[in-house]
Amino acid sequence: MENVDTESSPTPLFSHELEARTVPAEVVLAGVKVAYWTYEPVRVTPETRTVLVMHGFRGDHHGLLRVADQLPGLRLIMPDLPGFGGSAAFTADEHSVERYGRFIAEFMAALGLGRDTVLLGHSFGSIVASHFVAANPGTVAELILINPIAAPALEGNKGLMTKLAILYYEAAARLPRTLGHALLRSQLIVRVMSEAMAKTPDKALRRFVHAQHSAYFSAFADRESLLEAFKASVGNNVSEVACRLTLPVLLIAGEKDQIAALPDQYKLLALLPDGHLDVIPGVGHLIHYETPESAAGFILRFLKDHTA
Repeated sequence: MENVDTESSPTPLFSHELEARTVPAEVVLAGVKVAYWTYEPVRVTPETRTVLVMHGFRGDHHGLLRVADQLPGLRLIMPDLPGFGGSAAFTADEHSVERYGRFIAEFMAALGLGRDTVLLGHSFGSIVASHFVAANPGTVAELILINPIAAPALEGNKGLMTKLAILYYEAAARLPRTLGHALLRSQLIVRVMSEAMAKTPDKALRRFVHAQHSAYFSAFADRESLLEAFKASVGNNVSEVACRLTLPVLLIAGEKDQIAALPDQYKLLALLPDGHLDVIPGVGHLIHYETPESAAGFILRFLKDHTA
């Protein structure tokens, strides 16, 4: 885990327990090396739950560490999705939502994760997780979606920006390799994105968020897989499969989220057979960075109410 200066922040960014709980590992699935990290509970009891976590687009497991830190009683398993972080890209398949769903099935089988597993997805991970559950009912016990992508990205107010983003990724994929990578890894573009999403007034926390994006937002395998994954992220959403999610589902939304807008979260909630929505005030699409304590509290309450 990266060392972080927390003295200037009102609250510590990480506890001293997280590093001791961390167990890194690798597994090869269909010829693809997948890096993953397990965050063991401080104390194992018969009630200890296992949570499998899917991160967002262009992120990796680092993004959910502050949430993991707030859940010392749970076992959290966080793979870097193929094509991101320390995991290789799929060798012969498109990086589609369906293929990422098959990855979840392969990963769960390799680790022996049973039906009592909790599946959690953030942002793009919410799309992957929800579509997997819809296609494989009964595979997991509960579903938790943080900043879920509840509506089509190509419609409404976000449509124009999404189309421009598609042109950006397509241009980067077509340019000569050096220029394409320079465009995708531009620290200026990453910083603009980070500034737009960060809502916290805590200056130390904002610096941390920007440093995280600077360090990990460009950790992707190649331009082609990145473009495929981006098109998957904007071409799908949770609402498409909401009526097929018959298990208990928790939605954790940010009041000021401009990517997964709050009105769309209420519409998504109405489609779920067994859904619950918790809204965190004053935060946008970075719940996992800015308000992990609130998110963890909602997760623990939800799991207490829905014992596997």
